[in-house]
Amino acid sequence: MKKTKKLIIVGGSAFAEVAYEYFDADSNYEVVAFSVEQAYLKHQEIRGLPVVPFEALESHFDSDTHEVYVAVVYTQLNRLRTRLAQAAKIKGFRLASYFSSRAFIWRNAEIGEHCFIFEDNTIQPFVHIGENVVLWSGNHIGHHSKIGNNCFISSHVVISGFCDVGENCFVGVNATVANNVRIADDNWIGPSSTIMKNTETGALFVTKQSEAAKVSAPRFFKLKE
Repeated sequence: MKKTKKLIIVGGSAFAEVAYEYFDADSNYEVVAFSVEQAYLKHQEIRGLPVVPFEALESHFDSDTHEVYVAVVYTQLNRLRTRLAQAAKIKGFRLASYFSSRAFIWRNAEIGEHCFIFEDNTIQPFVHIGENVVLWSGNHIGHHSKIGNNCFISSHVVISGFCDVGENCFVGVNATVANNVRIADDNWIGPSSTIMKNTETGALFVTKQSEAAKVSAPRFFKLKE
C-alpha cells in the first residue's frame, strides 16, 4: 500500500510495537518515530525508529504533516490513553485511526476518531463507536449497539444488539453482553463474564478462575510413566 501520510506512535509497550506492525503492513501511514513521556524514556530506538520525548514532540515533528496514534491499552480505565491523545491534539497533531482490511464494518456504522480496529471484528449495521476506542481481534458488535468514548474491548467479545456501552469501560476476553443491556460508565468486565442486565457506574465484574480437579491429568487419562 502506498504510504501517503506520516505517523508518530505514542507509547513504548508491546501495543506500540503491534500498532507499528499493523500501520506498516496494512495502511497508508509511514511510521517515522515513537514517542513516550520523558520520565519513561528508556530506549533511543524502537523497531529501528527514533524515540522522542512526548513533551517536546512538536519541536521534533511538524504537526501539519504528521499524525499521532496513542498505542496505550486500558491503563487507569483508559485514562492514560485519553490524556495523551488530548495532549497531542493540544500540540496541534491530528489523531490517526487504524481499521484492519480484514475487519467487517457495515457501511452505515459510525466510528469516531482515534480508534484501532483489529482483524476479524464484525461491526453490524447501525452501530455507533465513539472516540479513542480499541477493538482487539475477533469481536462481534451487534446491530444498533453503541460503544462510548475511551473504551477497550479485548478479544472474542460478543456485544449483542441494541446494547449501550458507556465511556471508559474495559471488556475482557470471551465476555458476553445480552441484548438491550446498558453497561454504565467506568465498568471493568472480567474475562468470560456474562452480563444479562443493566449495570451501575463503576461496577467491577471479577471472573473466578477454574479450579483444578483433585485427580491429575495423567492419572485421569491412565497414562503410564
